[in-house]
Amino acid sequence: MTTIYVRIEATKGSAPRDAGTVMGVTATDTVGTIGGGALEFASITSARRMLHDGSFEARETIPLGSRLGQCCGGAVTLHYTRTPTPIDVTQDTPPVDVMRTPFKSPLWVWGAGHVGRSVVRTAAATQAFDITWVDKDIGRFPASGFKAAQQVPAHDMPRLAAHAPQDAMHLILTYSHDIDLALCAALSTRGFAYCGLIGSKTKWARFRKKLLAALVDPDGITCPIGDKNLGKHPDLIAYGTVKALLTQLRLEATA
Repeated sequence: MTTIYVRIEATKGSAPRDAGTVMGVTATDTVGTIGGGALEFASITSARRMLHDGSFEARETIPLGSRLGQCCGGAVTLHYTRTPTPIDVTQDTPPVDVMRTPFKSPLWVWGAGHVGRSVVRTAAATQAFDITWVDKDIGRFPASGFKAAQQVPAHDMPRLAAHAPQDAMHLILTYSHDIDLALCAALSTRGFAYCGLIGSKTKWARFRKKLLAALVDPDGITCPIGDKNLGKHPDLIAYGTVKALLTQLRLEATA
């Protein structure tokens, strides 16, 4: 099947993935990820347009703020080509710890994109969490391979968040900054055991300002999440994030 290879050629400011990251796009599927939710959706649309009209190569620079409504404020230059290019599909990580407890901790994962899938896979391997996995519609979830999580399609995710268990841990990883912000507000009002938000320091600074303006206390939310020293690949973000959750559970168990 014909593939368009989408490569991040350059970045300016804050960006979801680093230069050199490659994703493959066919008429019906994708392999790998360049991250960013809205950025990836826009690049897939461009790649499939090339497949349709027979184009061989193209470049475009996408400002993440003004064009895609993302808070990071950076810009990404993408190179599209039919020339086969290596794709970083998976990333090796150390094995996660298995943490058997009498009761599993409730973990709500908001978003079924690449990072969400890596987080659910990694969290399930620890045996420490009872996972609820939420996204906008059932089509956003993988077709198979994730039996350890209860998949919940919710067109209005922030409305569901207002009724989530107050003792749950939450990870906000959706494709939309608007949904991310609304979830932060809903969960801060509802209460939680932990709430982590994917994103940069720039994104969090803007979210924090908006939450305070709405009279919502943002201080309980952790952003960025994961370990920046590991890298931006979804598997590495997931590993660092789940490792931090396990550390918190251990601290709570010994308190």
